[in-house]
Amino acid sequence: MNVKAALSPEDVARACADVMWAEDDASKGLGMEIVEVGPGFATLAMTVRPDMVNGQRIAHGGFIFTLADSAFAFACNSHNDRVVAAQGQITFIKPGKLGDRLVAKAKEVTRGGRSGIYDVRVTTGDTVIAEFRGHSRVIPGTWLPAQEQ
Repeated sequence: MNVKAALSPEDVARACADVMWAEDDASKGLGMEIVEVGPGFATLAMTVRPDMVNGQRIAHGGFIFTLADSAFAFACNSHNDRVVAAQGQITFIKPGKLGDRLVAKAKEVTRGGRSGIYDVRVTTGDTVIAEFRGHSRVIPGTWLPAQEQ
């Protein structure tokens, strides 16, 4: 029996996130946390630490990009396919500040064949910090093994 048939899409998404998170040293090392995950979406959060601000004393864009990219990764890997980024583009709208809790909400826009497009909004409170669009590509393999019937 196939894992997808045995578990609900929500259960598959959570199980994939758990397996992926266990190996994601980068996201964990930056203090990210998974707030929510489901089929085609994910929300991750991270607090801006002193080592994440640049010479302007605002959140370095690379850390904001990384948070958005991680949310994108968990959203596009939520269907039990192994998926990687083919492209990512971000627009910075307002600066993040030291101590801000940044929240990245990723959602699937379209997915077909081996390709997908995902949008990620990064906010702090009600303020939009950045908008990210990622293009994904399915690679061989799955996160969850097929179960015996």
